[in-house]
Amino acid sequence: MDQVIAEVKKIPPVTRFFILSSLGVTLPTILKLFSAGYFVPELVFKKFQIWRLYTSMFLGGYGIPYIFDLVMLYRSALDIESKSYLHRSADLAWQTFWACGVIMIATIPLYPVYSFFHPFLLCIVYLYASLAPPGAMTSILGLITVPVKVYPYILIGIETISGGPYAGALAIAGCAVGHLWWWTVWGGELAGQGLLAQYSTAPKWLSEWYGEAPRRAGRDAPAAGGQAAGLAQAGIHVTAPRVPLGAGGTPKTAQHAWGTGRRLG
Repeated sequence: MDQVIAEVKKIPPVTRFFILSSLGVTLPTILKLFSAGYFVPELVFKKFQIWRLYTSMFLGGYGIPYIFDLVMLYRSALDIESKSYLHRSADLAWQTFWACGVIMIATIPLYPVYSFFHPFLLCIVYLYASLAPPGAMTSILGLITVPVKVYPYILIGIETISGGPYAGALAIAGCAVGHLWWWTVWGGELAGQGLLAQYSTAPKWLSEWYGEAPRRAGRDAPAAGGQAAGLAQAGIHVTAPRVPLGAGGTPKTAQHAWGTGRRLG
């Protein structure tokens, strides 16, 4: 048992929280030991059963499909936290908190929604695929290998086929939030920060909770986003070209050496 606990502790904290939360909510529900995990707006906002905001985000399905979903969540979150958010688990937790809130808002047209697990899963998978280095590949259920960039769209198709248009719409909502996360924090296809990058750093108390040095909002945001972030995962770091210095140590300006030429006539 001690060895199992030691192995679990090796998992990065946010990824570990995702997996343990899902197991802790889903297994008791499957075993009929717990039935208060579903999202019911009347119970949340009128009866103040606030815990349903948390449990409904991690309440998975049943059987073999849930196992595949859990493995998918683990692999995607682990890749994100151990690469793009290395030593920045507090930032990942902070941004995930807001992403979960946006997921609940984005799925309002699809109400009633009793569980947000699949939109949340697709959100994480989309961010993982967007931050992956160019040319990266992944396997689906261990059967076929596909480019990581198309991974979320394949999952949308699988959700639609297996669960119908409603399940497909939930998956699209999750991907939309993941895309918004990628653009606003990481800058999307641009090689720079997103519009909300300066607000994406975790507050001091959360950084200290994770044992990380507090980061300064707007100054310690990710240095590169978009394709530059993916290239960084592959070991390729993009930097701006340096301006050559003149003899006096001042930057040279572009100029032509045409010479005097010959006079006509």
